[in-house]
Amino acid sequence: MYTFVGFRHFSAPDFFIQIMPPTLPFPKELVLFTGGWEIFNGILLLFGKTRRLAAISTGILLIVVFPANIYLALYETPQLALDVTQAQALRRVPFQFTLLFLAFWHARQENTFNENIFASVLFYPTILYFLSL
Repeated sequence: MYTFVGFRHFSAPDFFIQIMPPTLPFPKELVLFTGGWEIFNGILLLFGKTRRLAAISTGILLIVVFPANIYLALYETPQLALDVTQAQALRRVPFQFTLLFLAFWHARQENTFNENIFASVLFYPTILYFLSL
């Protein structure tokens, strides 16, 4: 998922630029940087030896891009640009916390059985939601 979304940063940067808070400088460069970061994390998540590093890096990335999700949820300009309602944009916000939980779940060396079940239950609806965008 992260690799796919990362490549979208390069193939459709305007989509991501439109949800960036206007106070951030160098919007295109930031979109390309975060896209490269997502591709890097997505590849590293595939390998057991680098999964922990990738999961921590993904968690940091999710925190870094969170203001864009808030901007999309609160302001009409990005909602109109992406043709989404405020309700749709607001539904996206809780999934960011789910993705953050899953990233740090991957980063832990050992998880309890209950944590594994919880992560599995969260994973599928989250992926289905983002694939529907």
